[in-house]
Amino acid sequence: MTVLLSIKPEFAEKIFNGTKKFEFRKSLFKRRDIQTVIVYASFPIQKIIGEFQIEEVLNDYVEKIWEKTHQHSGISKEFYQMYFRHKEKAYAIKVGKVKKYRKQKTLKDFKLDFAPQSFVYIDKNLL
Repeated sequence: MTVLLSIKPEFAEKIFNGTKKFEFRKSLFKRRDIQTVIVYASFPIQKIIGEFQIEEVLNDYVEKIWEKTHQHSGISKEFYQMYFRHKEKAYAIKVGKVKKYRKQKTLKDFKLDFAPQSFVYIDKNLL
């Protein structure tokens, strides 16, 4: 099973150029059989630009996740702290093998009418 995540373009680009090895989330999809993340670069790009394999998912206290991931976070500590303010726990999706699409795709290509706020499950067998 696959999930499509909305990611800010600056962070999506860092994932594909290798400077961001973790994608941080306040909450995570419930299914545990997710192996691939399809990356939707949000405004102003608003296109699906690639995908990556999930190497592992970390779940711990916000401070502990930062300690484990900060060297490859692709973001500043200030941004991280602001993002997780008022949260006790954090998730970090470790980026595995990446594949940037030669031709960007639209949401319609994935039978979607609108971009998800956070994520949406995708069954690639139905595409």
